[in-house]
Amino acid sequence: MSTPRQFISGVVEGFYGRPWTMEQRTELFKRQQKWGLNTYLYAPKDDYKHRMYWRDLYTAEEAEQLIALISVAQQHNVEFIYAISPGLDVTFSNPREVAALKRKLDQVKSFGCRSFSLLFDDIETEMCPADKQAFSSFAHAQVAITNAVYQHLGEPETFLFCPTDYCDAFCTPSVSQSSYLHIVGEELLPGIDILWTGPKVVSHKISVESIEEVSSVLKRAPVIWDNIHANDYDPQRLFLGPYKDRPTELIPKLRGVLTNPNCEFYPNFVAIHTLATWCKSSPDGAQANAEMGDEGQDPCYSPQKALTLALIDWLQEFLSTDGPGARLKKDSSDEEPMQTDVGESAYIPGPEENPLYTAEPLTLNDLKLLSDLFYLPYEHGPTARTMLQELDWLKNHSSSAAANTDQTAEWRSRAQQFDNMCEAVVQMFNRLSNASNRSILYDLYNYICDIKSGVGLARAYVKTLGGHGQPSAQLMNDDPEPWGFRGGLSGEFQRMLPCHGNRDLFRYPPMTQVYCIRPYCPEDKMQVQRILKEMRCSGGDSAPLMMQPPLICDGLSAGELPPSPHCTVVMEDGVGVCGYALALTDAKQAAAKIQRAVSDAVFEDFPSVVTMQVLPHVTDPSPAKRMIGHLLSSLRNNGSKGVFCEVRQSDRRMLNFYTNVVSFKPIKMAGLPPEVVAMGTRL
Repeated sequence: MSTPRQFISGVVEGFYGRPWTMEQRTELFKRQQKWGLNTYLYAPKDDYKHRMYWRDLYTAEEAEQLIALISVAQQHNVEFIYAISPGLDVTFSNPREVAALKRKLDQVKSFGCRSFSLLFDDIETEMCPADKQAFSSFAHAQVAITNAVYQHLGEPETFLFCPTDYCDAFCTPSVSQSSYLHIVGEELLPGIDILWTGPKVVSHKISVESIEEVSSVLKRAPVIWDNIHANDYDPQRLFLGPYKDRPTELIPKLRGVLTNPNCEFYPNFVAIHTLATWCKSSPDGAQANAEMGDEGQDPCYSPQKALTLALIDWLQEFLSTDGPGARLKKDSSDEEPMQTDVGESAYIPGPEENPLYTAEPLTLNDLKLLSDLFYLPYEHGPTARTMLQELDWLKNHSSSAAANTDQTAEWRSRAQQFDNMCEAVVQMFNRLSNASNRSILYDLYNYICDIKSGVGLARAYVKTLGGHGQPSAQLMNDDPEPWGFRGGLSGEFQRMLPCHGNRDLFRYPPMTQVYCIRPYCPEDKMQVQRILKEMRCSGGDSAPLMMQPPLICDGLSAGELPPSPHCTVVMEDGVGVCGYALALTDAKQAAAKIQRAVSDAVFEDFPSVVTMQVLPHVTDPSPAKRMIGHLLSSLRNNGSKGVFCEVRQSDRRMLNFYTNVVSFKPIKMAGLPPEVVAMGTRL
C-alpha cells in the first residue's frame, strides 16, 4: 500500500520584479522549517534563465549558487521545486526544443534538485503554424511536452504543471465546460499535479464548491498558487493582513497551497506565518486547535488570532539586533571615547531648552495599526475602514463645524477622534523608523512614508473644516508641491478613465456619462447594422467575416428579421446610437433562416432569442444591464419562460457580460459550431 503524499505547503517565489537574494531565501527556509511549511517553488519571473532565456544553461558561477540554495533547502527539510517557463516562444512540435528543455532540467537535476515544475501561465494562446499542424489544440501541445519531460526525469514524486487557464475567470465558457481544462485533466499523466489560483488571478475567496468543480474536471486535487498577498501588479500597495477567506474544509480537498507573496521579502512575515497557522488548522486537527477557532465562522481557524500570533513574533524581529539587517550595537566594553571628548559629560538641555529626542520602542499596537493600513487586496483593516468612514462623515457634515447646530458637538468630537487616529499613524511611523532591524524598515519605508503623507493631508483638511489654523497650502493651492498629489503619468492616465475608482474599497457614488435608453424605431436600422459590422470587424476572430459561422440572432441585427413588438431598445450617448438589444419571442423562425436544427427540448425551455451589442467606448456596464433587463421583462410579459443568446468565443467582452453581469448560464445545444457558445436564462 503506497504511503500518502504529504500536503504541499509553502512559498512560491513567482512574482514579477527583483528576485530575492540568496541570503533572504536562506532566511525563508529557516522560517519555513520553524513554522512547519515544507515546500519552496523557485519561479521568479525576472530570473531571465527561468523564463525569457529558458534554453540557456547556467554558468559555473550560477550553478554554484543554485547548488548551495538547493542544499540549504534540504538542510531545513524544505522541498526545493525548480520551475521553468518556456511558453513565451517554445515550438512544441520541434524535437530540438523538447531536447533543449530536457537538457536544461537535466542540468538542474545534477545540482541535486529532485522536484520540478513546468509553467505555461501568462502567455499567448495562439500556436505557430508548425504546432497547428502537429497538435489539434494548445492544450494537447502543452500536455505532450509536459508528459515527455516528466517521464524523461523519471517521474519525480513532485512535478507541478501550471495551465494557461489557471483560474475560473480564464475558462471559456466556464470551468465545467472548458475544453482546454478537460483535455489537461484527461491527458496529463496522473502523477503530475496542477496549479490553480481560484476564481480569479487574485482570488478574494476560494470556496469548497469551486475546488470540487475544478477537481472533477482536472481529475485530481489542485495545488493552490495563492496570490492573495501578491503586490507585483501595483507598486503602491503592500499586503500585511492575515491569510483568510479560505475555509479549512479545503485542506483535505487540495493537494497543497503555495503563497506567492509581496515582492519585498521582509514584509512577508505575516503572509507566510498566517498561512502556516492555517495549514495546521485542518478539520482533522480541530480539537488540538480549538483555541484558534473563529466562532460563527471557521471552527478551526481565526484570521485575527493568527494575525496576532504573527505580529507578536514579528515584533521580536523588528527589535532584534542580531538578525539579518539588524543595526548592530557594540558592547560597552568595546567602545572607545573620541580623543577630543575625553572628560566631557553628556549634553543635558536646560530648563527652557528643547528636550533631547528619545526614540520610543515599537509596540504590538503599532504593528496592528500597520497591518490595518496595508491589509488585503479586497479589504482594509478595521482601523483603516474607520478612518475612511470618519473622514467621509466629517466632510459631508462640514456645515455643522462652523454653525451652531445640534450636530456641532458631535462633529467636533469625531474630528478630535479622527485627529487622534492620524496622530497614531505618525507615532507608528516614528517608532518604525527607529526600529533596530533596518532591513525590514527599508522594505517598508516607501509605503509608510506614503501613508503618513496621505494621512497628513486628510488631517490638515479636517482641521481646516473645523476652523483651526490656516487652510493647508497643499490642499488649497492650485500649484501644490509634488508630495501633495499622487500618481505621476500612470496616475493621470487612470484618473482620465471612466471606471477609475470602481475598485476602491471605500466606495463613492460613481461618476458616469449620461445615456438615453429608448425604444427602437425603423430609422435606427442602419445604426444597428453599423454597430454590428464594427463589432464583428473588431472582434478577436481571425477568420474573415464570410468564413465565420452565422449566429441564430444575426438576422435580427442585420435587419433581415423584424424583432418582436416591445422587445427592442437602443442606447444613445452624446454622439449617437452606441448600443442595442433586440429579441424574438419565438426563436424558431430565426433558426430556420440559417438552417440550424435546434431540438424541441431547447425551444421548450428557451423559446426566445436575444442579441445585444454595445460599442467599446461604453465602459460602464450599468446602461447595458438596464437594456437587457428591459428586454427580459418584456419577454416575460409576453409569456416567454426562457431566453437564449449565441456568442462567438472570440467575443470575450460579451461572454463576460452575459456570464457575470446578467447571469446567463451555458446551455447544451446540438449542432452548435465549435467556436460558438449558447447561453440562456429562465424567466
